[in-house]
Amino acid sequence: MIGASAAFALFWAALSSVANGPVPYNVAVAADEFRVETPEAEAGSQAEQEAALALSAEQAELMAGDPDWRASARLYHAGGGGATGNDSLGCRPIAMRTVAVDPRIIPRRTKLFIRETVGLRLADGTVHDGYWYASDTGGAIKGAKVDLFTGHGRGSMRPAQRLNMRTLTIADAGRFDGCPPAWTTAEN
Repeated sequence: MIGASAAFALFWAALSSVANGPVPYNVAVAADEFRVETPEAEAGSQAEQEAALALSAEQAELMAGDPDWRASARLYHAGGGGATGNDSLGCRPIAMRTVAVDPRIIPRRTKLFIRETVGLRLADGTVHDGYWYASDTGGAIKGAKVDLFTGHGRGSMRPAQRLNMRTLTIADAGRFDGCPPAWTTAEN
């Protein structure tokens, strides 16, 4: 079944081709008055500002303090040439929680607080709290670099795409035992 925008574009293209010649698809879709685009959250966006207001005491302290590390971020995902299997601790990677690090710089089993991810709107509508877990390593992770695990498939990288190739400010929020907690059981 085609969407309303696509149907309108086809109708518009058919109508316009009779009068003025063919109309490119993007022009027809742009003319659709019912089309609504959801803006992506950007640094300093209203969603991030609202999330910042609802910070816990620990998060506020981590936001205000000096970062322990500054690292260049990369994104990785499962499937389609991305990550497969377990992380370096033998755990299943948790989307938007697992981070691959160089253990010479950031020790494994470190609970990290990444300021730039606070308020990041995720695909399911939840808002990221800024906590990540250093439970993976990688051959390409050398020095001050981190790989943020986004989930399954390339589409999972979309919410965090603006963080790719950016230098992130990272605070040490403690240690964790076992595997990184899933979103439903994370206690921050």
